[in-house]
Amino acid sequence: MAKTPDFQKTLNDLLANFPVDTSSVQEALKSQALLNEKLARVALSAAERSTEISAQWTKDTIARLGELTASRQEPSDYAKAVTDFASASAETAAEHLSSFAEVAKKVQTDTVDLVLTAGKDIATDAQKAAEKATRDTQAAVKKATAAATAK
Repeated sequence: MAKTPDFQKTLNDLLANFPVDTSSVQEALKSQALLNEKLARVALSAAERSTEISAQWTKDTIARLGELTASRQEPSDYAKAVTDFASASAETAAEHLSSFAEVAKKVQTDTVDLVLTAGKDIATDAQKAAEKATRDTQAAVKKATAAATAK
């Protein structure tokens, strides 16, 4: 009766000669976590600043509404108060929208900087990992060739 070859031993020998280095994966995960942390800081900072702008805008509007609702002696004073309120509201809106645009610009700049820096770091890490993998593979091939020749 024919005996089935034991491929388990062959496979184990093959895997032992080609070790897998998981440190590059761990480093990639750490780099990704740091990038996520920095991006979250940028987003939270923008949210905080946007909230401050919105709160100030609301306070300004409420203060002007108080002036608008004050009683007047002449009917024409009411028309003037509404005109003043509309004019001041338009001016305030332009100022606050400009502030929002500055926040958006800062977020965009910070995000681009982070992504470019991360890209450079990833490229450097990938190059180092590829060089190490090449060296390890060449060493394993030499070892396997030497072991096969010795048999």
